[in-house]
Amino acid sequence: MTQKIKLLICIVIPILVLLLPAEIVPIENLSIVEHRLIAIFVFALLFWIIEPIPVFATSVLIIVLELIMISDKSFLFFKPAAESINFGTQISYQTIMGTFASPIIMLFLGGFFLAMSATKYQLDINLARVLLKPFGQRPRFVLLGLMLITAVFSMFMSNTATTAMMLAILGPVLTLFEMDDRGKTAFVLGIPFAANIGGLGTPIGTPPNAIAMKYLTGENTVGFGTWMAFGVPFAMILLLFAWFLLLTMYKPKAETINVDIKGKFRKNWRAFTVYVTFSVTLLFWLFDFLHGMNSYIVAMIPVAVFTATGIISAKDLKSLSWDVLWLVAGGIALGLGLEESGLAKHIIESIPFETFPAITIVWIATVIAIVMATFMSNTATANLLMPIMIALGVSLPSLLPLGGVKMIILAVAFSCSLAMALPISTPPNAMAHATGHIDTQSMLRSGLIISTVGLVSVHLLMIILKTVGFL
Repeated sequence: MTQKIKLLICIVIPILVLLLPAEIVPIENLSIVEHRLIAIFVFALLFWIIEPIPVFATSVLIIVLELIMISDKSFLFFKPAAESINFGTQISYQTIMGTFASPIIMLFLGGFFLAMSATKYQLDINLARVLLKPFGQRPRFVLLGLMLITAVFSMFMSNTATTAMMLAILGPVLTLFEMDDRGKTAFVLGIPFAANIGGLGTPIGTPPNAIAMKYLTGENTVGFGTWMAFGVPFAMILLLFAWFLLLTMYKPKAETINVDIKGKFRKNWRAFTVYVTFSVTLLFWLFDFLHGMNSYIVAMIPVAVFTATGIISAKDLKSLSWDVLWLVAGGIALGLGLEESGLAKHIIESIPFETFPAITIVWIATVIAIVMATFMSNTATANLLMPIMIALGVSLPSLLPLGGVKMIILAVAFSCSLAMALPISTPPNAMAHATGHIDTQSMLRSGLIISTVGLVSVHLLMIILKTVGFL
């Protein structure tokens, strides 16, 4: 299928949905605004799955379409006519545009500043050098060390940036293996799998986590340290399983390998500023219950410090992952539209979920999340599903014994991040596949097993959290 045909399909289908009579849509009392949002939702779904344009560009289009079609300052053609009986609620244009500066975006921005400063002043490579020393020279333990370091870094840095750094470190290590040594496959797969799993440990570790935080407010609020209290142990257990699986499937032939990472900690004032700011930000995130600031406010500390001291320059700002921020902003805007218009709640009410056992509903939601995230961006998947999940959690009393809103949001967020069976599932997978040292079948076999075990483990985690009174 050519790019032009993909683009044509993605444009024509939402237009047809928009032109359909409201009576055909199987939702009672559908307002005009809700009808338009269904068309925008279909537009987002198609563009994020088929990708005729970059995914971040789709997010920008979502925001623009909402401004033009459903905001209180919409285009004249889309404003309510006097005879409109059921037009629905228009959303403030300021609220829609405010998604570009959502607290979630600021949380990501703070994480990006930490990652950029760590790379610029070689904090990441030096930490890897120091942390890898205790693991010796036996391949199985070197692999464990590489995976643990990758997982820890990915809790606070972009998974993509972490994978790029660790694959660079891995390059010289791979030359120590013989050509036919299957251990190379284990080492290359270990990096993206560890990055994907490690991101589960913190709210900023992976975009679906941060998107989930957007909906975990009020009585359902989850603090940074609280998230780590269950996220880190869960990630470490799953990481150990992935390590054992890779060693079982691709056992190294070499008895020993000599890993030598060059580098030393810098000692100028800028480097020390990076070390101190990184540590202080992390501590503030962990102990938010002591100082009263939430994770969004804490995320602004490195932004302020690094820009004021010149550690992050105007030139550095140009290399930030703005595409990720825009992608998340588009998802927030879509969720905002679905929530503010009442469409998400309307959809939930039109499906007879009350006839399903509560546990079945949760399983269906998590399976849908992991399947969608396997074939499309996990961020886009979380953006699409979270508004529906929040409406589901609020409207179904049967979910309350299992943990209600908090449970289903956490379960879906974790499930989105566990999709790692294909090169297209996550950027770390794609980067590892691009090295040429692994094939798609190897990634599919091991990634599918880890995803399946991870999905079952998510449900076990929810049971444990409910048992200890967290949910």
